[in-house]
Amino acid sequence: MVKKLIILFKLGRKVACSDILNIVSKFKEPPLSIKILFKILSFSFSPKKQIDANKDEGERLSDSLESMGTTFIKLGQFLATRPDIIGEELSKKLENLQDKLPPFSLLQAKEIIKNDLGNESYDSIINLSEPVAAASIAQVHKAQINDNGVLKDVAIKILRPNIKKIFNEEIDAIMLFAFLIESFIKKTKRLKLVEVVFLLKEITNLEMDLRFEAAAANEYAENTKNDVGFRVPKIYWNYTSENVMTLDWVDGISIRETEELKNKEFNTEKIAEDIIQNFLRHAVRDGFFHADMHQGNIFIDNDGQIVPIDFGIMGRLDKMSKRFLAEILFGFIQRDYRKVAEVHLIAGLVPKEVPIDDLAQALRSIGEPIFGQAVKDISGGKLLKQLFDVTEKFNMQTQPQLLMLQKTMVVVEGVARKLNPNTNIWTTSKPVLESWLKETKDPMTKLNETLQNTSEVIKRLPEFPEIMDKANQALTYLASGQIPQNSNSYTALNTQKSEMTAFRNQSIIGLLILVIFGLLIF
Repeated sequence: MVKKLIILFKLGRKVACSDILNIVSKFKEPPLSIKILFKILSFSFSPKKQIDANKDEGERLSDSLESMGTTFIKLGQFLATRPDIIGEELSKKLENLQDKLPPFSLLQAKEIIKNDLGNESYDSIINLSEPVAAASIAQVHKAQINDNGVLKDVAIKILRPNIKKIFNEEIDAIMLFAFLIESFIKKTKRLKLVEVVFLLKEITNLEMDLRFEAAAANEYAENTKNDVGFRVPKIYWNYTSENVMTLDWVDGISIRETEELKNKEFNTEKIAEDIIQNFLRHAVRDGFFHADMHQGNIFIDNDGQIVPIDFGIMGRLDKMSKRFLAEILFGFIQRDYRKVAEVHLIAGLVPKEVPIDDLAQALRSIGEPIFGQAVKDISGGKLLKQLFDVTEKFNMQTQPQLLMLQKTMVVVEGVARKLNPNTNIWTTSKPVLESWLKETKDPMTKLNETLQNTSEVIKRLPEFPEIMDKANQALTYLASGQIPQNSNSYTALNTQKSEMTAFRNQSIIGLLILVIFGLLIF
């Protein structure tokens, strides 16, 4: 605990000396005690760093978090998904937080590859380049390998040296800080700050095992191998470990380079449509989708195929959720609100005693205003968010996996709109949903059958079942923002809470003994 306090002091001083508190104060007033604490921690004889007046609060906040390293970048990205804690406005400012840090040396990268893969595999890697991209957890190098007699261009992703140790020590110190805030500022208990930090720790630790990302990419490739115009890079398992992942190098253009795509005579309107359709197809057909589909993670290769990268965050839907999603979205496209209400009742998502006409009316209040908007303003992701908000009033059960899908859908639609501002979400979505519903025949009858057996046999690599189990659990936690009481994570969290409570109590007793001793002597 003493080590945690020392690390916490160092982190606190980092935050106090930055511009973070001033920026946050404009959106959400922190307690007076926090302000005083940070004033003390920021005391220095050195002149304060000048603020760049040309940058807005969001840019300055992102710069501050990036300058403080991996733990704060991940904390910022995570809080961007939790407006219930930091407020909508501040949450939006954090959405554009970049995950970039200076690279570590090529010499260190070679050492990690050699230690992880062994000398034989290391010696067979040719032309390992300097880092081509560096994020907070890992960096990427270009290289070549001999794959059954064929020389292949590959991307090698390597974890930062000691990143797990550094991150876990810092996040444990932040968890202690969250615990102390909850202990002394009772109003913060409802925010469950300790659980929030613990959740971030669980998810990021999984992200720092590259075997999980490789397994996810492998499954995604298997699911989509027959999808025309869509390609997932191949994983090379002989060159993959916990700290190293090797996959096909992608020669292509990032979709953020709209003008370059047009200059190469790619049809950006068709690409926008294909991105949305592929995302929906993977969600409703496979129940396994890329949950981090921002512009930097999608390329168009020389053959015009869509090539996603970075498979650290994937979403999964069970049979019931897939059907629920397809029926709901298709029902809204058809403007058949009674059918949408029926799906909710049949699936048991709302209590049976809820009057179907009342629920249909509430759903109409969401759908009709959307159809009155311009094409460019219609969003399936926002529709799902409003749907969850409204049906919550009818005691709808939380669907964590659908929350993750809804958040991803908003990002995918944003990406498509940057390629083609007039992308019509409904027209684009309709053929995918219609085709899938026809293939499953009589969806409403099938839905009743599905409810009898909602657990789905998930395709996994046999050598990684435990990793995938933990990963799916973490993705569920991320989507729901909470840790189920029957999980191993919940037990681990309670153990940490007990340790922190004991430390707090011992510290208070120790302080009282010192005060009494002082009074007796003086």
